[in-house]
Amino acid sequence: MGDAVGFIGLGIMGRSMAKNLLAAGFPLTVHSRSPGPVDELVEAGASRGSDPAEVAAASAITITMLPDTPDVETVMLGPKGVVEAAQPGSLVIDMSSIDPGPTRSIAEAFAARDVSMLDAPVSGGERGAIDATLSIMVGGDADAVQRAMPVLEALGKSIVHIGPSGAGQVAKACNQLVVAATIEAVAEALLLAERSGVDPAKVREALLGGFAGSKILEVHGQRMLDRTFEPGFRIRLHRKDARIVEEAAAATGTPIPSFAVVAGQLQDAVDAGEGELDHSGLFQTLERQTSR
Repeated sequence: MGDAVGFIGLGIMGRSMAKNLLAAGFPLTVHSRSPGPVDELVEAGASRGSDPAEVAAASAITITMLPDTPDVETVMLGPKGVVEAAQPGSLVIDMSSIDPGPTRSIAEAFAARDVSMLDAPVSGGERGAIDATLSIMVGGDADAVQRAMPVLEALGKSIVHIGPSGAGQVAKACNQLVVAATIEAVAEALLLAERSGVDPAKVREALLGGFAGSKILEVHGQRMLDRTFEPGFRIRLHRKDARIVEEAAAATGTPIPSFAVVAGQLQDAVDAGEGELDHSGLFQTLERQTSR
């Protein structure tokens, strides 16, 4: 049995991640805005925390998996937040995808109370969360990363310490840039094949065997062919991540001309009411645009 762990945020990703921690034998206390996933985890053996502070008080390691920067700031530093009850010497791991700047500020607030914080956003989607095969990008002190490894190894298979606080979030921004741009390229290619009177399934098969092959072509390409866009990662959340990419690029003077197009597509999808679709649903956005 390892350290007592707290988990806050039981959405599409967090619920499966928390289940994997239970399966690995960690004593677990959970909290989320929606009661259903909490009830499910409690039935499976977790304890219930009435608020983030109660979770932190019961935990040597507290994990958050939340939608956006303001959510993390509120849960960490707000009333009945993690910072109120985290014990000196404990560890906080934020696995959300948020802005690097606020991440560093939150880490400083915890450091003032002798609490270490890691930013450890993930890639791999719902399937990776279920199968505990996530790619985890970690920012923070090396000693804290070493302490967190048993927990992180229960959640993912690729764990890379990127650098100091905020570095994990920078890596996640880079990941989201590549993922969104590749989804858009795959959508454009398959729609081009279809509109050219060629079987897009055969085109995908051919591309998978060559230099254009990718996990996105494999997984999301099939979703596009099947037109099944149940969310593993919602378009509206990828639009949020696109804002983080855009702001990081602006702050560093980095040109991202291809991504500007993708960010526009994500925004178009959100504006059209498609924000709850999986991000492979950018294919549907393209179809809608060309039918105007």
